[in-house]
Amino acid sequence: MFFTLGLTLILMHEMDAIRCKEWRIFPGLHFLNDRWGFIVFMWLHVPLFGWILFELMQTDNEGIIKGLNIFFIIHFGLHLLFLMHKKNEFKSFTSWAIIAGCALCGVLSLMLES
Repeated sequence: MFFTLGLTLILMHEMDAIRCKEWRIFPGLHFLNDRWGFIVFMWLHVPLFGWILFELMQTDNEGIIKGLNIFFIIHFGLHLLFLMHKKNEFKSFTSWAIIAGCALCGVLSLMLES
């Protein structure tokens, strides 16, 4: 249950990331103008989401679930690390509720798993 909610929140976060132009603070993409940043950022998520969904549909998917739960927590830390970046637009309560909620789901899912 917590993993599914965390996955839902990370997917919502990626929608919010486009609104907040996350490529501006993303290492490796920050040098792109907004037109190209949007295009590259969006299209990089196609194989990423495809791979995640493929792995989740496998019978033996415990590894991907655990890995994503850990990523949900690390992802929160990365957003804290980049909190003061001058081009960071993740300032709203909604953005942070999604980011923190995803991390909380990762923690709870890992706790219930063990």
